Amino acid sequence: MHDSFLNYQQNNQQKTNGMNKQKLINAIVMVMIALPVAIFAQTKKSSNKPNILIILADDMGYSDIGCYGGEIHTPNIDRLAAGGVKFSQMYNTSKCFPTRASLLTGVYYQRTNADFANTATIGEVLHPAGYHTFWSGKQHAKFNPVTRGFDRYYGMIGGCENHFNPGFDAAPGQPIPAYKIASNRWSIDEKDIPENSNYIPQDSMFYDTDAFTNRALTWLDDYKKDDKPFFLYMAYTAPHWPLHAWPADIAKYKGVYDGGYEVVRQARYKRQVEIGLVDPKISPLPPMEIGETKPKWESLSAEERKLEATRMEVYAAMVDRLDQNIGRLLKRLEEQGKLKNTLVFFLSDNGACAVDPKVDKEDIKAPMGSVASYPSYGQNWATVSNTPLKKWKTTSYEGGISTPLIVNWPAVVKPLTGWNNEATHLVDIMPTILSVAGANFPGESKEPKILPTDGVSLLPALKGEQLSRKNPLFYQFGKGAAIIDGQWKLVRLGATWELYDLTSDRTETNNLINKHPDIAKKMEVQWLAWWKDCTGEAWTGKAPKEPKDD
Repeated sequence: MHDSFLNYQQNNQQKTNGMNKQKLINAIVMVMIALPVAIFAQTKKSSNKPNILIILADDMGYSDIGCYGGEIHTPNIDRLAAGGVKFSQMYNTSKCFPTRASLLTGVYYQRTNADFANTATIGEVLHPAGYHTFWSGKQHAKFNPVTRGFDRYYGMIGGCENHFNPGFDAAPGQPIPAYKIASNRWSIDEKDIPENSNYIPQDSMFYDTDAFTNRALTWLDDYKKDDKPFFLYMAYTAPHWPLHAWPADIAKYKGVYDGGYEVVRQARYKRQVEIGLVDPKISPLPPMEIGETKPKWESLSAEERKLEATRMEVYAAMVDRLDQNIGRLLKRLEEQGKLKNTLVFFLSDNGACAVDPKVDKEDIKAPMGSVASYPSYGQNWATVSNTPLKKWKTTSYEGGISTPLIVNWPAVVKPLTGWNNEATHLVDIMPTILSVAGANFPGESKEPKILPTDGVSLLPALKGEQLSRKNPLFYQFGKGAAIIDGQWKLVRLGATWELYDLTSDRTETNNLINKHPDIAKKMEVQWLAWWKDCTGEAWTGKAPKEPKDD
């Protein structure tokens, strides 16, 4: 192993030694379990375990919600932010299914696969700790969640869907739905609806964001009288394309985007500076990256501008509806007297999506945003969604891997008026949950070789203290890769590495690799060693083939 990777190797030696170190791992976890009592004296009893709610948006950009500078109406998410802790530098994996694997297992995706092999899920560690475990929404692996520690599941096992009708046939009162053929299926608890079958809603009022929430509210009511805490994972599919929204929600944003990409982007940036999220000295707004198929706003015809503005109106309506449904969840928990002791995480799975997908069935004359349409909003609006960060989903630049993260726990966590600017990652959520729930790792997982988690608990950050992270953060998806170590970020999209100082250049505009080749080389060696540690094989220069995905 390379000398410059020695510390990383030592800190992770229990991983490479496999099951022989399991006792040590469990001992460390048991120490972590004791932390909530010591750190959070406000909690009356250590047995007073919190409910845990994770809300995951799908393909939502860094600046879309109001409390991160967006003009979209998100009062319920903003309420969580005002009463909790807001993170400015939370990282994901830049892609839907790797994010879900890392979020639910606490390990880098490169250690597992799309079906979470050799891991323990949050459900599997919380279930034997006395929790009800619920999952509503998107499941991007192939297994049914009820086989991996979840009591109840409702949703789509796949990557994307028609939000009004995930089937192929018309629902009552609707036209034939637009669709992109994929091997999706829906499951209700242990009952799987066969792949490629037509899951047809029973009425014309079906909309998946609402349906996912309806099912979760039913579970909360069904189990409200027992003494067990719950873990609820709300994996919404909004605002992932196709852009579908209720007409009344779309109407709220009529005319809001008529000024065009740059006008909206500049307004968002100004608000981000005003609320302290962005320091213009560290994160200057770079020139906008204009998509090849869609020129600058000024070059579009009046009809083209109208269509482009409508795309963003529908997208905004999807985020708005998502916030409305979050409000429904919070209201029900408040009515049940459970909100105060509920630990809530809100985040997105990756940066905004710049892809215009190929559609298999669509009525091009259908109103945009309706069941027979299948629109996306393209690179230019994705750039706006990620203001002020560089590039988009699937890349390891900041626009691909950055997500808003809001953590709210009224009984324990005091509101932080400013921003937590420490680098955090999806892999930190599992250790945090282990700490607050008094759960043993790996719980009831039956995987043959259980891998330790890669992250650190976020509990110190929730108290305003520094995290105890000893290792860099690592990234890889497709042609993209990165490593973040303190102030430095080494990143590439293809074969050529770039080096940025995030303390002075969060928007990645000044490549310093020629000025600091020694730093870049050291970090590259660390990344290569991490890759081999995760996969067991040396990096060949070509990324492994990923599952077919949307």
